[in-house]
Amino acid sequence: MKVTFGCLVVAAGVSGLLSFALLATSLGTEYWYIIEMNSVNASDLEDMSSHSGLWTINEGGKMQTDSIDSFAADYSRYSETELQMLAMHSTIVVVLPLSLVLLLFGGICGLVSSLARSPVLLTGTASYFFITSLLTLCGVSLYIIYSQQALAETERLVGPEGLAYIHTSYGWSLGLAWISYSLEVFAGVLLLTAARMARLQHSSPTMA
Repeated sequence: MKVTFGCLVVAAGVSGLLSFALLATSLGTEYWYIIEMNSVNASDLEDMSSHSGLWTINEGGKMQTDSIDSFAADYSRYSETELQMLAMHSTIVVVLPLSLVLLLFGGICGLVSSLARSPVLLTGTASYFFITSLLTLCGVSLYIIYSQQALAETERLVGPEGLAYIHTSYGWSLGLAWISYSLEVFAGVLLLTAARMARLQHSSPTMA
């Protein structure tokens, strides 16, 4: 089965669109990180279970935003470790939305370059998607580091016994961000392949 130029650019467009939708959903939901209480002593601790997003924490069914607002925080009352974590969080909430905005412009560039069948424009758009995917990767990876440091800091403050009945895990919102990253890379690869095919098609009449 021969893959045509049209199939490549359509597949790239679908990948880019899905990537945008998944990242937007990921940023707008609150299941990046989940804290659950084990069944032991659940009657005393069940209200402490929570799930959080990039801006909000849902704890015991109640939404909290002030505890995770790194921009409005009073930095004078935090330790050096906590300041580093706030700096990481500030970076995360800038990098990931920026990646989402860039994806939107990338889709426009991809449409224009596909209609023009320009190898140069297609290659440039593919490179653009790779850069955007790198931003998404950095944001997601930084969030994982941030979460691990937050857990380590909590354990330092309350001790291992304080976390004995607590189970932590990453949620499906983070999973959507990872899938979005993969689709961004895939769209870039498809556009590079389309650029190579367009270059060959442009050179064929000359060679003939």
